[in-house]
Amino acid sequence: MVSLKFVFCFLLVTSCTYATIVSHDGRAITIDGHRRVLLSGSIHYPRSTPEMWPDLIKKGKEGGLDAIETYVFWNAHEPTRRQYDFSGNLDLIRFLKSIQDEGMYGVLRIGPYVCAEWNYGGFPVWLHNMPEIEFRTSNTAFMNEMQNFTTMIVDMVKKEKLFASQGGPIILAQIENEYGNVIASYGAAGKAYIQWCANMAQSLDVGVPWIMCQQDDAPQPMLNTCNGWYCDNFEPNNPNTPKMWTENWTGWYKNWGGKNPHRTTEDVAFAVARFFQRGGTFQNYYMYHGGTNFDRTSGGPYITTSYDYDAPLDEYGNLNQPKYGHLKQLHDVLHSMEKILTHGNISTVDFGNQVTATVYKTEDGSSCFIGNVNETSDATINFQGTSYDVPAWSVSIIPDCKTETYNTAKINAQTSVMVKKPNEAENEPSTLKWSWRPENIDNVLLKGKGESTVSQLFDQKVVSNDESDYLWYMTRVNLKEQDPVWGKNMTLRINSTAHVLHAFVNGQHIGNYRVENGKFHYVFEQDAKFNLGANVITLLSITVGLPNYGPFFENVPAGITGPVFIIGRNGDETVVKDLSSHKWSYKTGLSGFENQLFSSESPSTWSGESVPFNRTMTWYKTTFKAPLGNEPVVVDLLGLGKGTAWINGNNIGRYWPAFLAGTDGCSAGCDYRGAYFAEKCQTQCGEPTQRWYHVPRSFLNSEGDNTLVLFEEIGGNPSLVNFQTIRVGSVCANVYEKNVLELSCNGKPISAIKFASFGNPGGNCGSFEIGTCEASNNAAAILTKECVGKEKCYVDVSEDKFGAPDCGGAAKRLAVEAMC
Repeated sequence: MVSLKFVFCFLLVTSCTYATIVSHDGRAITIDGHRRVLLSGSIHYPRSTPEMWPDLIKKGKEGGLDAIETYVFWNAHEPTRRQYDFSGNLDLIRFLKSIQDEGMYGVLRIGPYVCAEWNYGGFPVWLHNMPEIEFRTSNTAFMNEMQNFTTMIVDMVKKEKLFASQGGPIILAQIENEYGNVIASYGAAGKAYIQWCANMAQSLDVGVPWIMCQQDDAPQPMLNTCNGWYCDNFEPNNPNTPKMWTENWTGWYKNWGGKNPHRTTEDVAFAVARFFQRGGTFQNYYMYHGGTNFDRTSGGPYITTSYDYDAPLDEYGNLNQPKYGHLKQLHDVLHSMEKILTHGNISTVDFGNQVTATVYKTEDGSSCFIGNVNETSDATINFQGTSYDVPAWSVSIIPDCKTETYNTAKINAQTSVMVKKPNEAENEPSTLKWSWRPENIDNVLLKGKGESTVSQLFDQKVVSNDESDYLWYMTRVNLKEQDPVWGKNMTLRINSTAHVLHAFVNGQHIGNYRVENGKFHYVFEQDAKFNLGANVITLLSITVGLPNYGPFFENVPAGITGPVFIIGRNGDETVVKDLSSHKWSYKTGLSGFENQLFSSESPSTWSGESVPFNRTMTWYKTTFKAPLGNEPVVVDLLGLGKGTAWINGNNIGRYWPAFLAGTDGCSAGCDYRGAYFAEKCQTQCGEPTQRWYHVPRSFLNSEGDNTLVLFEEIGGNPSLVNFQTIRVGSVCANVYEKNVLELSCNGKPISAIKFASFGNPGGNCGSFEIGTCEASNNAAAILTKECVGKEKCYVDVSEDKFGAPDCGGAAKRLAVEAMC
């Protein structure tokens, strides 16, 4: 039979690409007439670099993914109205073509609201400052701007023929994002808006289905999908919509002052297997690679520069093992069952105590799952004549309904222990020679000189358009001796929503404040020395990412919203002088940013003499040699306070190692059993929220010098700064019998076997110990022969290989620790 696609292409004579027909029914997404089990992973192009994209996407494919999903970031692409940027790591088309080059599908989540812990949820702040605008509701001004941007993105993608209907990789597109979580706050206007979104998207004629996540009332033909840690209970709103999961949260994000969150490998796998057990056919990991919030892109407020997310690929692009490997094995099993899962009749057997078996049956065969949702009790189940041991909070997958090939709680993938190595190109930090210069703030501190003056306190977004984290508020006050507020005991009281606040009176720093525990509305009051006559009050408001989630989040205030008072106390009498309606002068940003002191081309003069430490508002600069090799690079900023760092003019993000996490709520281990929540498994209590900062290799000159520039805001010591590389230091595995041990040192040779035992070994990676039963053959000697000197090795875990230990019928395992 001749392919109709071939005939169509031949008749055109000219070169062409084959259109892919993407449709759906109530069971699955259908591609060219075939129902598919689809596994996808989120990789956000601005959170890495173009040089990293091919490797990240390739690792996704090798990890068993079919598709890569990404948001589109409106504020990054349209920072100023009708002025667009698709350069560098914002090159959306290049990213989509990288997906295509790897032979994968794409899921394009245009939004254009993205949430994503991204600054302002992806909305440009100029949008907020348009007259009579309201976000995400039936508002003409907003809808016009949203339609303009969405149409522009669709037209760009169509021009490059990147939708599947044109022969490209994109099989799904998304409009809006998690609106169902907030729609109740918008009333009838919200319902009208979501209908408008559906109509607008459909009118763009992309030739692939549109999805709306977390939107139970998604209008047809939109496909409503689920986001969350678990989506097995989700049911679509239409019998013709397949069960789809657009965000399986593989971990969680981190806030400044917060601990490091982790989600166990077992629990992520459990959630995925449970979803497919209960009829799911499309699942996406959010995130598969989290990456880095370069520059000022992090939202929150207070989202860290690292967006690692405990994803299967870590911030730097390394395999996060065992999560990556354990999920890869799950993907392979699910793909092997694709036809049965998408066509089979479904039946369920309830064994009680929260244990169920699900059977998918076709004329050609059957596939089975046994799920144990009990949080504490393991189960031994006799099913169709065979006994299965199913640990608590796990799913066993039995592709032929006879032999278990995968259990979510039984990890056979290796664990990689990552280590940091000093920069071998030079002896840091002693070789780093620092120069410095002060930030010029005399004009604002002593003269109160700004760019505009208004008799009102304004929200920072209104004045700065979010062009900078920094906004100066300045006013002048004349005090006379007979003024009722005048006295010996005077304070300045500020009602503030600044994320960080610095207050000055007559050029003297009287104090500062940083928000903690999410309390972004506060009163700051400090003693101040005022003069008779003229006084200058200068307040520096600093934002650390704008809100990105919630109803009406665009209106959450930031800055010195007031009121501001001078308080005089004379004995029992308190006098208040309100300065809120005084003439306030405003200045956006800092002079060092305006003069681009961070640029390698900056002609500014720096001093190498008497470099001061622990000095506020100070710029530091040094040069360094790029670390040897091709391993990921990080810079250690321990000892610094808060500020921004640049490598060769590239902004690697905000730093704040002085902000320590709380001391409570961490544990050495984590029980995977039971529902996950963000505070369940935390580490790094009492440590800097973020000490290490990613330096992409593409930011570095491999030959010659590189420049590091720091703007230190609150005072710190740069003398400890050093660059290191990240690599696999050792690998461990704890593999059940009848599986294959796979060890890999990520391109480096395995140098030694530190521990090996086949039987029932105890302990964990780094502290394995021989159990009560052990095979007679020398496991360490066998693995030394099979693995040492190789970058990868594969070994069958069997009694034939290692001998037959007498473990009394218990499951036998091979525990290994190898050095790289």
